[in-house]
Amino acid sequence: MLTHLKGAGAALALILLGGSALAEEAGAPKAPEGPKSVVPVHASTADHSKFDALKKEFTSGPEVTEACLSCHTEADDQVMHSIHFQWDFTHPDTGQKLGKSNVINAFCGSVAGNEPRCTSCHAGYGWEDMNQPPPQQSSAVDCLVCHDRSGQYTKTATGAGHPPLDPVKPGTKTITGAAAWPVDLAKAAQSVGLPGRDNCGNCHFYGGGGDNVKHGDLSSALYMPSKEVDVHMSPDGENMACSTCHVSDQHKWAGSRYDVNASDPHHGDVKPGARRDVATCQSCHGEEPHPASLKGMKLNDHTDKLACQTCHIPEFARGGVATKTVWDWSTAGKLGEDGKPIALHEFKQSDGKELHSYLSTKGNFEWGEDVEPYYAWFDGQVEYTTSGYTIDPSRTVEVNTIKGDPADGISRIWPFKRMEGRQAYDAKLNHLVYTHVWGPTTDTAFWTNFDWGRAIEAGMKAAGVEYSGEYGFVDTYMYWPITHMVAPAEKAVDCAECHAADGRMAELAGIFMPGTDTNNWTGILGKLIVLAALLGVLAHGAIRIFAGKKGDSHD
Repeated sequence: MLTHLKGAGAALALILLGGSALAEEAGAPKAPEGPKSVVPVHASTADHSKFDALKKEFTSGPEVTEACLSCHTEADDQVMHSIHFQWDFTHPDTGQKLGKSNVINAFCGSVAGNEPRCTSCHAGYGWEDMNQPPPQQSSAVDCLVCHDRSGQYTKTATGAGHPPLDPVKPGTKTITGAAAWPVDLAKAAQSVGLPGRDNCGNCHFYGGGGDNVKHGDLSSALYMPSKEVDVHMSPDGENMACSTCHVSDQHKWAGSRYDVNASDPHHGDVKPGARRDVATCQSCHGEEPHPASLKGMKLNDHTDKLACQTCHIPEFARGGVATKTVWDWSTAGKLGEDGKPIALHEFKQSDGKELHSYLSTKGNFEWGEDVEPYYAWFDGQVEYTTSGYTIDPSRTVEVNTIKGDPADGISRIWPFKRMEGRQAYDAKLNHLVYTHVWGPTTDTAFWTNFDWGRAIEAGMKAAGVEYSGEYGFVDTYMYWPITHMVAPAEKAVDCAECHAADGRMAELAGIFMPGTDTNNWTGILGKLIVLAALLGVLAHGAIRIFAGKKGDSHD
């Protein structure tokens, strides 16, 4: 270690030992010792540390991929046809063109115009322009992001998918927001195995710009959760990897927020543990998962109306990591008296960490922990408000409208995170807009110049979409299905939490909830029945008393 060397001797040693020593002298972070999650997997038939193709020094991620493809000859083509690589999805029912490369969201807005930042989590290397398809050379696929089991592989936060390599530029961050370390590509390549929770979570837990910002039920708490947080992923529970439910075939994964299985389409054929082709609760637990008791039988009667998640995920953002619940972009751009950006941290997480409540770059925020979901009928189909969709700015705009009908036989009552936002729109054409927020070397990025006019114009140009030149801000909702953080059975939503006048689903249409309204006709009828029963009991008691007194007169 050179951190103890002083004076000219230290300087000479640094010169002789090169850039990596310089990074160590500057206090560069060290790579993690191992993976963040320990998930038992089936023993492999191959020890990759013994493969000659991997016993070399690699100078880039694509070099590792080339070595992988010397054996796994079809993997590149499979990955390149997956949504993880394409970021493009045409909905089979609605025909909408979705995927990360197309949609507008209520968080950082859009990928278009912000590519090197947003594509840092792409399952490939070097995608820097959404007007072009992802890189097509075979070596552009990133094998390590999903298969590294050394725990020290990562990507830089603004590197279009590339990992930080020695020497790491000071100030470089990883996709999880940590200070970047130099990745040992050979060590990563020789460690490969089936994905663990950390492989998936290093991207998906940090969507929207930070830990649990976006989804609400996907956070760093799931790396090694307690059973109280998630019975499936907890090492004290089932210790499942994400791929236990999100099963894959030729690198295509089951489960998509663009086309959800709101109910299992093959429920009539389900036997517990029999089907592994869809990410549904029923594919393992069946349609009658509750025990054959009086209460269990009644709970099983609910499965044709309720998604399993509705009862078994009573709150999201559990485990000590808050989620962002409100994001108001309209207040962004304020600077301090010194002309510098402002950062306020007025929300304290339960673990003591202070989270930002205002940033000049992003506006105002609200956060929440142990958040009760929003409930809605859901048939699995979502219609997005894309750039060409005309909105009504006088009303709250739904960025993604969830569909469902209680009478269709498919829809179930699902739990959602409903994100409240305020974001930019074209005030003349009444369209949501793409925004160019990231770009430290440009004069149009909002985070550089705090000029919404230029940032929107640049974002719309990058997306190839018409812009009138006039903008405003509109209130929005965005919905995220809640499917993770399944609580222990004894922590499930209790009957009385819904069957009450002020219950969880009091505002939900399309269903009669006994106990929610005692003043409607069914409630009044129930009262009359109870009153009649009470009068009957009183009358019966009075008759017995009267009859008893008459009998006493014949002593």
